[in-house]
Amino acid sequence: MDVPAAPHSPADSVSVEITVASSEEMRALGRRLAALVRAGDLVMLSGELGAGKTTLTRGLGEGLNVRGAVTSPTFVIARVHPSLGDGPPLVHVDAYRLSGGLEEMEDLDLDVSLPESVVVVEWGEGKVEELTEERLQVRIHRSLGTAPDASEVSGAPDADEVRQVVVTGIGRRWQDVDLKVLAR
Repeated sequence: MDVPAAPHSPADSVSVEITVASSEEMRALGRRLAALVRAGDLVMLSGELGAGKTTLTRGLGEGLNVRGAVTSPTFVIARVHPSLGDGPPLVHVDAYRLSGGLEEMEDLDLDVSLPESVVVVEWGEGKVEELTEERLQVRIHRSLGTAPDASEVSGAPDADEVRQVVVTGIGRRWQDVDLKVLAR
């Protein structure tokens, strides 16, 4: 008889915070993330519109060596990118237009795809957590409406491009994974 997993506690999670200064750095973060994920992993992305969720996923797809351009699946809801090698496929979901929880997502068969794929869900908070107790939560925050300052003149990154990314591994799967390698 299967015993349901207990809800996670803060002790079951590990986090790292990363400052990302450009879209290329966001893609590079996605490529580094590809080295950590494996088939069966759920990655939930959250952040404001334009924060870089799809850019991060594009880098993840590059790192996983998947077929097809990784673009926002907003209007098709989900895209499957098969692996060009021996790695897992990437299932990229945009749950922005879906108002319900997991029930509304059931038509996507994510529970069927999850064991053999890396499933990335943009806007998935409050909608797909029930798929698995073990997941990676990526929260991307960008400063909006930052006033120009001396950093723009000095060649420092444009403050509007800078993102704070918090990556949290939830559940036993992530306990021994060194998420700090994402900050390099």
